[in-house]
Amino acid sequence: MGFIKTPVKGMNDFLPSEMAIRQKALQSIRETYAAFGFSEIETPCMEHIENLTGKQGGENEKLIFKVLKRGAALSRALEKGEDLADSGMRYDLTLPLSRFYAQNGASLSAPFKALQIGNVWRADQPQKGRFRQFTQCDIDILGDASVLAEIELIGATSLMLSKLLAGTGVEGITVHINDRRILKGMALSVGFPEESLDSIFIILDKLDKIGEDGVQKELLEMGLEEKAVSRYLSLFSRTADSVSEFCSLLGEEFLPASVPAGLDTILSCVKSSLPDHVSLKFDPTLVRGMGYYTGTIFEVKLNEYNFSIAGGGRYDEMIGKFSGQKVPACGFSIGFERIITILRDHPVEAEKSAEGIALLVENGLAPEKLQEIFLSAAALRGEGKRVTVLPLKKNAKFQIDRLMEEGFADIRRIYRNS
Repeated sequence: MGFIKTPVKGMNDFLPSEMAIRQKALQSIRETYAAFGFSEIETPCMEHIENLTGKQGGENEKLIFKVLKRGAALSRALEKGEDLADSGMRYDLTLPLSRFYAQNGASLSAPFKALQIGNVWRADQPQKGRFRQFTQCDIDILGDASVLAEIELIGATSLMLSKLLAGTGVEGITVHINDRRILKGMALSVGFPEESLDSIFIILDKLDKIGEDGVQKELLEMGLEEKAVSRYLSLFSRTADSVSEFCSLLGEEFLPASVPAGLDTILSCVKSSLPDHVSLKFDPTLVRGMGYYTGTIFEVKLNEYNFSIAGGGRYDEMIGKFSGQKVPACGFSIGFERIITILRDHPVEAEKSAEGIALLVENGLAPEKLQEIFLSAAALRGEGKRVTVLPLKKNAKFQIDRLMEEGFADIRRIYRNS
């Protein structure tokens, strides 16, 4: 069997033009988040299998690319019928960050504002905007239990997305916000059993796809009482001027008043400083699938697209699973690949570098002449200019056209007799 020139399914090669889009986006992300005081860190691409399968990643735990044990350890595992994997590729950046903070927290500021940008891997079914290897960009605030963390995260991400999409013609960004404790309180208040909540929320999360009738049908198929299901769905249709008013019928035994009050504070503070074309909406049907969320959750959607481009929430219990000490944590992750897809579909006018210089050298130049050329190129680079030295091709017009497309506006042909 010969070599295969195509990438593994769900993974991509990137041409220079694509890399230019990606690098420009990453630069904007880093600059925006740095302005909010986030510090960039890096974690390994692999994690211990025990960490990845600790029932914190929801459905993503079914999509782990596992890494086999090696040598004698693999032989022993085969003989004893044990798990053959001892590690796996990370499926997100949140769990590695929690391990990182448990290991390094004493050396970090408190609260710690982290920025992570890196590849993650999921054994998923590839489709447009969904890959098996893709880049995630996360910001997290660790060690802050107050609503300041949510306000800062939503504000920073809203500004960053607004900047990234500027000039594309894509307008209308909506940040949906909810709290897992409100979801739980609503379900318990109608008499749903607590052990069924995860299954109930999975069904509720499909509301946009199957509608209220579909949700009702699936809840009844779970064996839940029809009266309780009807009462539960009626809770979502209530209108109110605030989250506190919306939750007023639940009762303190199901939901402490401090929870909706905190969400009202977040909403009012964020709304006052949102960029143009960004709106904030309390969405009691928002679920978020990760099992580690403990409080506030949020998701960002573009009004003209049917998928989310960012999401996150509070996960106050995850770091404690590594350190034994409870550490409040809240984070936001953007769907970088989906944003890149949008930027490709709605290209912004490319910036041409006026300082791009191409020195095209005819074949057969004397060594002394070549030395002069490279000394000249070095001097130009010392002035801050971008310079490439290339052999002059027979089809010079095609070569020059391509260089012009790449931003080399100054083309200098150097011949043997010049």
